[in-house]
Amino acid sequence: MIQLYNTLTRQVEPFKPVKRGRAHVYNCGPTVYSYVHIGNLRSFLFADLLRRLLDREGYEVTQVMNLTDVGHMLADADVGEDKLEYAAAKEGKTPEQVADHYADAFFKDIADLDIRRAHVYPRASRHVAEMMALISRLLEAGHAYKVTENGGTSVYYDVSSFPQYGELSGNSVENLDPGARIEVRDSKKHPADFALWIHNPKHLMQWEAPWGKGYPGWHIECSAMAMKYLGETLDIHTGGEDNKFPHHECEIAQSEGATGKPFAKYWLHVTHLLVEGEKMSKSKGNFFTLGELRAKGYAAREVRYLLLSAHYRQQLNFTFAGLDAARGALKRLDDFADALKHAAPTATGRPTTYGRKALKKVTAGLQNDLNAAEALAQVFEYVSEMNAKMAAGKLTERDRLSAKEFLAGVGDLFGFQFGQDVDPATLPPSITALIEKRDKAREERCFAEADRLRDEIKTAGYVIEDTPEGRRIKRV
Repeated sequence: MIQLYNTLTRQVEPFKPVKRGRAHVYNCGPTVYSYVHIGNLRSFLFADLLRRLLDREGYEVTQVMNLTDVGHMLADADVGEDKLEYAAAKEGKTPEQVADHYADAFFKDIADLDIRRAHVYPRASRHVAEMMALISRLLEAGHAYKVTENGGTSVYYDVSSFPQYGELSGNSVENLDPGARIEVRDSKKHPADFALWIHNPKHLMQWEAPWGKGYPGWHIECSAMAMKYLGETLDIHTGGEDNKFPHHECEIAQSEGATGKPFAKYWLHVTHLLVEGEKMSKSKGNFFTLGELRAKGYAAREVRYLLLSAHYRQQLNFTFAGLDAARGALKRLDDFADALKHAAPTATGRPTTYGRKALKKVTAGLQNDLNAAEALAQVFEYVSEMNAKMAAGKLTERDRLSAKEFLAGVGDLFGFQFGQDVDPATLPPSITALIEKRDKAREERCFAEADRLRDEIKTAGYVIEDTPEGRRIKRV
């Protein structure tokens, strides 16, 4: 059974969804005003690992990840410069053009990282009607109030109307410092009250609401979109630990204030990422996107491995030495997969180790609150044992087939394909033509030309190895 650490209860609990056999999961997604960085990617990869485990355990999963394209302030406050508007002014585009560009970049990144697509990626700007409906419910229930600001009407949530406010993060309303991540304004009843609807004539994105023109606050967006696609009570809500307060705290207050039902049964939060031992910052030069890491020569799968290698509730120190280690770990698994393909079993009889048994141990590690480090340790323990059997000539055919099944299962759980050997029949025609030219150059003893063609083939993503058993073609 899957066990998850629930931030709300502060303990590890067995996963029991609202509806048996189903799992409704909401992930806080990117604000599409810039390229996502490796800290964001760690959260998204954690969500992917959770999704893959739920899929493999046989749950009928519905996964929703939002795209924030309006109402997200630079300081996560109720007023200030909107991130989309800031990027639009900087780049000379409309907010919609900025959002489209960076949403496309986000989808390219998750495709490169082999992250499974969520079932729905709702954009905030396309769900304002649902937000208005939710705000109306809160006004009717007495959880929200209107104020006159900037010649119009804004709407705020009254945190004093929701006694449970602060239970997720451990913050009590009484102990909140005025101005600590929530804007202090004279028009509020309490400094902790947060904006549901903002009237600001200078804002580029505006909608007509029953109480007047304006745009939604950040927090209301996730509540409205999550409940639209997953119902009034979700099974799992995930995000980075920086979302815990005020964002997720506000989501709970406004969702439960409107419905009277628990908003999410399980809250899972990913710990902050360090880079080379320091907090990530553009000014420190340790702020990286996937594209920047690839430009430095690292593969997306190596980034994926490093970001998944530590437990999500433990602080991960992202280093280039760690990326090199990830490359080495993946090479070991690739070499094992390739060795299995070419192995000629020399032993007969019953195998002493079954891949299925080893895969159960790996899965058990992930069932233990998605402990990827524990699961990967089981992977390499099995690989070491099987490599020893091959080296000693004790590998049976049943061992080999069982090991291939094991690798396929591990790859499905962690999001990797193992092995670099390529079937020549699957090569693109252009690569096949280059290989044939290289073969001809070698036959004619034109070794300089053969080396040039070898380098051209490598640039295209393939390596040619001439072995006593024949030629092998590998992916770079």
